[in-house]
Amino acid sequence: MTAEFMFITFTLFLAGMIAVPLASRFGLGSVLGYLIAGIAIGPVLHWAGVDVAALQHFTEFGVVMMLFLIGLEMQPKVLWAMRAKIFVMGGLQVGLTTVAVMAIAMLFGQAWTIALAIGLIFALSSTAIVTQTLNEKGLMRSDGGQAGFAVLLFQDIAVIPMLALIPLLALKELSDALHQGDNHGGGHGDSALNLNLVEGLPGWQTALITVAAIVLVVLAGRYLTGPIFRYIARARLRELFVSTALMMVVGIALLMTMVGLSPALGTFLAGVVMANSEYRHELESDIAPFKGIFLGVFFITVGASIDFALLSENVALIIGLTLGLILLKCVVMLVLGRVFKLAGGDKWLFALGLAQAGEFGFVLVSFTVANAVVPSPIADLLLLVIAISMLLTPALFILYDWLIAPRYSRQQEREADEIAHGSGIIIAGHGRFGGIVNRALRAADYETTVIDYSNDQLKMLRRFGLSAYYGDATRPDLLHAAGIESAKVLVIAIDNKEAATELARHMHEHHPRVHVIARAIDRWHVYDLWSAGCRDIIRETYDSSIRAARSAFEALGHPREKAERLVGAFETFDRKTMIETAQAFIQSEDPHSDDSEYSRLIRENQEAWEAQLKASMQEVLKARQD
Repeated sequence: MTAEFMFITFTLFLAGMIAVPLASRFGLGSVLGYLIAGIAIGPVLHWAGVDVAALQHFTEFGVVMMLFLIGLEMQPKVLWAMRAKIFVMGGLQVGLTTVAVMAIAMLFGQAWTIALAIGLIFALSSTAIVTQTLNEKGLMRSDGGQAGFAVLLFQDIAVIPMLALIPLLALKELSDALHQGDNHGGGHGDSALNLNLVEGLPGWQTALITVAAIVLVVLAGRYLTGPIFRYIARARLRELFVSTALMMVVGIALLMTMVGLSPALGTFLAGVVMANSEYRHELESDIAPFKGIFLGVFFITVGASIDFALLSENVALIIGLTLGLILLKCVVMLVLGRVFKLAGGDKWLFALGLAQAGEFGFVLVSFTVANAVVPSPIADLLLLVIAISMLLTPALFILYDWLIAPRYSRQQEREADEIAHGSGIIIAGHGRFGGIVNRALRAADYETTVIDYSNDQLKMLRRFGLSAYYGDATRPDLLHAAGIESAKVLVIAIDNKEAATELARHMHEHHPRVHVIARAIDRWHVYDLWSAGCRDIIRETYDSSIRAARSAFEALGHPREKAERLVGAFETFDRKTMIETAQAFIQSEDPHSDDSEYSRLIRENQEAWEAQLKASMQEVLKARQD
């Protein structure tokens, strides 16, 4: 058994190690890489007698961890602000999709109970694939990404009433056959551990226990997290902290399962409660690697679960059903996007992102078979449709990236807001970085013009009477409308590195007299911006790191003034070497190669630079305090 376990683990990790880098290299994303890996090793797993379905249920814990981490990033007030999207948009999506699928299934001759069950199964989308892909592509904070995430949250909530409703749809003939099979199968099931706390209870008692479990999670997350981790911290064992974090997530998921709730929903709620905890970042860093491993193996099992024998026998039917489902859900999402005023490419991101069936569909299909609602032959077809629709989802995101996003980028001139009058200061992007710059300038009575892509962000700014406009700040026509010809300052604070660099290059070539202040994501981005002609570059974490170094010097006993001189000496040296390396970086065809001008400069000067820096710091340390 040990050898079999190690063989399965080795096979899964090897497949992911080979397929994912290749998929990422060709711009296909990690999710599609894992799915392809699963398809490739599916025959090996079946040859080895691996129960892929059981392995899939185990690795679904990656979805639970992912929702917990998302909850940690989600402040309660942000979640409250999304309530209309979660319950109204999410409710309409589940309702409309269920009714539409049910009607089509009945047209194909299915009983209304089977048709309703199929509608409920196909109404769900893949939280794992959609959330992972949105985060990878940096689209989670876009209007389309936020709408998709809100609907996915409602779908997790909707699973609860679905699990309660499905047993009521049981067919008598299927139920009788199921009971006969149970009678002939022996009586071993009675000895199994039953952890369901609400089984057989009246509705009011079930509701009471469910509410009590949710309250327990909220109170524990609010009041017990700190004391528990402070107690664990005394042991000074990293592995104990990690195991405690995992224990909390597993415990919450178990409690939610025991009361019939979605474990992913429960852990998301716990994450939201702990979002303001002092241990939030520690929890994120501890759980993130396990989340990635479980999710990766889950995607592999989805690919491996495809029954190619059944697919080959019904290829036209299954492919037709899959494409029909994707088309139907796209239409529903586009209608909802229009109703909720999603503009441009956001409505297509929302529609294509949620067009697949979801991983919880595997659970619901098994549940419908176990409760005599859906016959096994139909269930087998449904499992294939779910798996193939999930397999096609990365392709839909590629379609969005290659065809839809560029098209709406070209149409931005028509879709952008009309700017009535510009100001002397233009801020491109109003996130964490641009928002602070804008607030400081406004506080000093300077008028600013903010250009951003997020409708929600701009609505908030306009409520406070600030001048803010929707649009792509990299468009020359929009910059002209914002008054770039008469502007004194442009602050580039957009998240996309390539777009920020192109905007800096455009300003250097066409508006060189405007002072450009550009946010750099990292050191490589500094070099790109420097090569584009920008000379006022702010690394987004640099100043905070300098302040941290100053505090460290003070903690070591140096007075504030000497600590300031020490970090000042470091800054002076760092800026000098940054300019030298930036010039070499620009001159190198491939700066990352070992024989490039940039790499040669680093190798030849690294020791000398370190010696110069140490000499500068020692000079400050030896100087008498005034």
